[in-house]
Amino acid sequence: MTDHDTSKDLQFGWEEWISLPDLGVPALRAKVDTGARTSAMHAFDIETFGSAAKPKVRFTVHPIPGRDDLVIPCSAPIVDRREVASSNGEKELRYVIESTLLVGGDSWPIEITLTDRSSMASRMLLGRQAMKDHISIVATDRFLQPELNYDVYHTSKMRQAQPNRALRIAVLSRENNYSTRRLVEEGEARGHTVEVINTTRCYMTINAISPEVHYDGKHLPRFDAVIPRIGASITPYGTAIIRQFETIGTYCVNPSAGITASRDKLHAHQLMARAKIGMPNTAFAASPQDTGNLIGLVGTAPLIVKLLESTHGKGVVLAETKKAAESVIDAFRGLKANFLVQDFVKEAAGEDIRCLVVGGKVVASMKRTGAEGDFRSNLHRGGSAKSVRITKIERDTAVKAARVFGLNLAGVDLLRSEAGPKVLEVNSSPGLEGVETSTAKNIAGLLYDQIEARVRPAPVRRRKTKG
Repeated sequence: MTDHDTSKDLQFGWEEWISLPDLGVPALRAKVDTGARTSAMHAFDIETFGSAAKPKVRFTVHPIPGRDDLVIPCSAPIVDRREVASSNGEKELRYVIESTLLVGGDSWPIEITLTDRSSMASRMLLGRQAMKDHISIVATDRFLQPELNYDVYHTSKMRQAQPNRALRIAVLSRENNYSTRRLVEEGEARGHTVEVINTTRCYMTINAISPEVHYDGKHLPRFDAVIPRIGASITPYGTAIIRQFETIGTYCVNPSAGITASRDKLHAHQLMARAKIGMPNTAFAASPQDTGNLIGLVGTAPLIVKLLESTHGKGVVLAETKKAAESVIDAFRGLKANFLVQDFVKEAAGEDIRCLVVGGKVVASMKRTGAEGDFRSNLHRGGSAKSVRITKIERDTAVKAARVFGLNLAGVDLLRSEAGPKVLEVNSSPGLEGVETSTAKNIAGLLYDQIEARVRPAPVRRRKTKG
């Protein structure tokens, strides 16, 4: 496709087949009207988004008259908002976009106003601005340029032909930390609009017909995707907000059920055990009379005693002897805290491996080593990290663990034991700083690759409702 050669004359009839490749519209019948200055296209569900400095508009198109079940989602930067008079004299304020017009082998940019043309015979009108000086109009003829066919909308190539439409993405986060900033930075670099939403300031309208999420007194707009960064302290409310987005039909990178299960360490270990995923011997009991048996089920000291809702290594205690283990267990029970008792994998020597799983693939892995004298390897506890090559069985274990919870973004923590990899935890909101720094990989970019592949628009056939 090349820009139009202005020395070459083209002839248009009063109706022609055109393409708008920037919008993912490969075939459209357009009426040529030199009485109109600007071209106009039928659009509905018109919604603005983006910053005030770079506003954008999203809309949908029915390219085939009478086929309202075929929908193409589009987006474009706004170049103007203009008052346009229709043929019957009514004035309307319309958004104006610029798009490439393709006719035959020639292409050039044109301005298009977006409006409701559902009552018109033609879904597209070509005005004078699109014609330029080198196009002559033969008002008595039609289709003087190569004809196209609506069958293109039903081919397997249609999805691949779709442009990378700008997306509107919400990051659910209460913190302005490295991970949140990277997600915003990477998304905006790709032309998307990324909004950080404080999860606890959201509230919901729960009903069967029109469920909604509100934020700071306003109804939130329609997002293409939601990236949850839910802190452990607000897991119940955060997952309720995600469930609401799921009810609306928004794509959520990590589902509410997976986040809930991964945060409850007892539930998480039960799910992994059911899936036959290797993990340290684990035991749980509620009664103080069972302390001795509880320790015996796991093995001999040293043991790990871990709160069910521990994060960043907090609430994780190494008991060097059986007596120490009994004391820690009694102390936790005195606080009415729920906890697990686990075997201590001595050969791990204070090191674990964090595998970052994105879209069902391990995209990066790092070895984390605890600070001097600390058996915990968490970076939040002063540990260090470096890139590490993992084995196939470690890779397969990490992927399988993320799949158990249905997570598209997960940090899977493994221990290297003599019996093979042991999964310590599956984190549904893994931090990006440590792994991006230690591996020099663009994890945020890989996540957006996955999001774009999932929500990139293709022609949608809506089911017709039965009358």
